[in-house]
Amino acid sequence: MSPVGPADARETGRAVRAHERVWSGPICAVDDEELVLAEGQEPVRRQTVVHHDAVSIVALREGPDSSRADGAAEILMVRQYRHPVRMNLWEVPAGLLDIDGEDPLVAAQRELAEEADLQAETWNALTDYFSSPGATSEAGRVYLARNLSELPAEERSERTDEEAEMTYRWVPLADAVQLVLGGKVHNALAIQAVLATYAAAQNNFEGLRPAEGGWEFHPYMGQRREKPENFRNP
Repeated sequence: MSPVGPADARETGRAVRAHERVWSGPICAVDDEELVLAEGQEPVRRQTVVHHDAVSIVALREGPDSSRADGAAEILMVRQYRHPVRMNLWEVPAGLLDIDGEDPLVAAQRELAEEADLQAETWNALTDYFSSPGATSEAGRVYLARNLSELPAEERSERTDEEAEMTYRWVPLADAVQLVLGGKVHNALAIQAVLATYAAAQNNFEGLRPAEGGWEFHPYMGQRREKPENFRNP
């Protein structure tokens, strides 16, 4: 049964009168725009951080693959230094959609391999999100990856920079929820991923969306914004 309730909808009636890119870098840019919110009103100015989009992955193991004697579900969490907040944060594997034309599911599979040396047989879309829609265009998807196996040694990637310092821990899903509710996990994407996975587990992961497609909400894939040229990596 499909859920009944409010749903986000595309808005096409806001007229943009002026647009200027005031700064641009390899990961994000800043746009200044003048727009009319409603006919007859004076224009207003809004600034937008145009950012690479992202995918993240909840790698889940349970039953005979779990390290728990009772076979309880566990998820992989990674600890990574995040310079903007000057903290080491517990997160789930994630990465940017920074390869032009790369399918998001392929990007998620690549990130799971690069960050965790894992591959998965079963993939589902868990949640779609905007990181901070009052300020940035960044959008993304959380994938659920199950039936995991380790990558062969010859297929593993060398990690550099912050990723070279990452540490890993398999955390029981129920414990991860308590860490979130106890204020021990602060990465918004990780919080979303943990709580969504717990909710899905209550229905034995039935009824989840397929991992492929369904990106109409996305600013670029939904044809509402043009991707900055400096974001188009070969």
